Amino acid sequence: MIFSSVFFIFVFLPITLLVYFVVPKPGKNVVLLISSLIFYAWGEPVYIILMVFSIVYNYISGIEIDYHKRQQDKGRTRFVFWLTVGVNLGILMFFKYYGFLMENINAVLPFDIPYKELSLPVGISFYTFQTLSYIIDVYKGNVAVQKNLINFGTYITMFPQLIAGPIVRYADIEAQLDNRRITLPGFGNGIAWFLRGLGKKVLLANNIGMAYDAIAALPDGKMSVLSAWVGCVAYAFQIYFDFSGYSDMAIGLGKMFGFEFMKNFDYPYISKSITEFWRRWHISLGTWFREYVYIPLGGNRVSTAKAIRNIFIVWFLTGFWHGAAWNFIFWGLYYGALLLLEKYVLKGVLEKVPNFVKHIYTMLFVLIGWVLFFSPGMGDAVSYIGAMFGIGANGLADSTGIYYLYNYALLILLSVICSVPFTYKKFTRIVFGGSKGRTAIAMGAYLAIFVLSVAYLVNATYNPFLYFRF
Repeated sequence: MIFSSVFFIFVFLPITLLVYFVVPKPGKNVVLLISSLIFYAWGEPVYIILMVFSIVYNYISGIEIDYHKRQQDKGRTRFVFWLTVGVNLGILMFFKYYGFLMENINAVLPFDIPYKELSLPVGISFYTFQTLSYIIDVYKGNVAVQKNLINFGTYITMFPQLIAGPIVRYADIEAQLDNRRITLPGFGNGIAWFLRGLGKKVLLANNIGMAYDAIAALPDGKMSVLSAWVGCVAYAFQIYFDFSGYSDMAIGLGKMFGFEFMKNFDYPYISKSITEFWRRWHISLGTWFREYVYIPLGGNRVSTAKAIRNIFIVWFLTGFWHGAAWNFIFWGLYYGALLLLEKYVLKGVLEKVPNFVKHIYTMLFVLIGWVLFFSPGMGDAVSYIGAMFGIGANGLADSTGIYYLYNYALLILLSVICSVPFTYKKFTRIVFGGSKGRTAIAMGAYLAIFVLSVAYLVNATYNPFLYFRF
């Protein structure tokens, strides 16, 4: 089940909200837990067993770590902690990376070891990081152990952000699990967030994604320079509106149930450096790696050699987290190298050049990065990047490139407008302008987004979500 579906919008969500608001306060987390398990099991019921195991195992492990800490038994505390971390990572590695490992083993052996491809449990990368954040923080004493199984299960399974984030650390919502206040303005704000995200996903991402899919399907040697650039730009907007739209919907749903989740995107395409881009893109993932990997390794408070090592470790893991393929690993290392280049070589240079030059530089490398990200393999990525710069391309421009540029020019322009903060700031001035007339206009705008999105969903056969595979 996905948020951008007619069934979720008109059946699952209204029923869940109705039951949630009818039951007394002690039962609200029970409703959220049950509805979240139903939501998760809707598409692949077999993996609900894995989810329940993760909840119960980490719940017991947290209590055991806390018990041994209070007994001042450091040895057993460390043993249980590392065992729990190993089990969580082991499950993730098995389901997500088993096929990748076997494929690479078979590539170097003179014979093939037969293996069965495993389907990836949806959202396993996200909820594994959430369980790890809890276990690590309990071990470090940053949070109190959660002794209420319902509350803990609610944290792990909460359907608004279960399958696509943002990655919610336990420390951020520890208090909210027991005490949260739902107000009419807050609920309305949640609806606004949800509708903005729905519009991003359905009206922008889905439509511009069709241009990328069509261009990416062109045979080798049939892609012109223009086609390659149009396809890459289309993908850049598709993945941004797809993922940020889903994150906005998750934040909005959280507000409807009284939770406050962290913002996951902050207009990354206005960035003037790669460093700034990654402060604005998938913020919850960057925060997680900084808090639980980069800082424990020593961060930048170590020698230059170790600081470089730490950055490469983080970005290797960031790439590998996104997918079991070499292109994702190279994508992560690519950004690690760019960040090191900015930190140690280009910092003084970037400070002196005009902002528009910095923005062009940033977007050029971001677009190249997206090619590494969306390509099936490194050979495909090299070929695509080559086509972008005229190597192996079918000329500078052809009828295919002109066709897609002409037909999607308006949508690309609209995507540019919607990916800068100026547009939203203007919109909020209308919403909070203090005049009933302005509020009515804003409500009309949200209603239009809703009606257009639903109309599209009723007739559309193209409604993917890119981050489900992670």
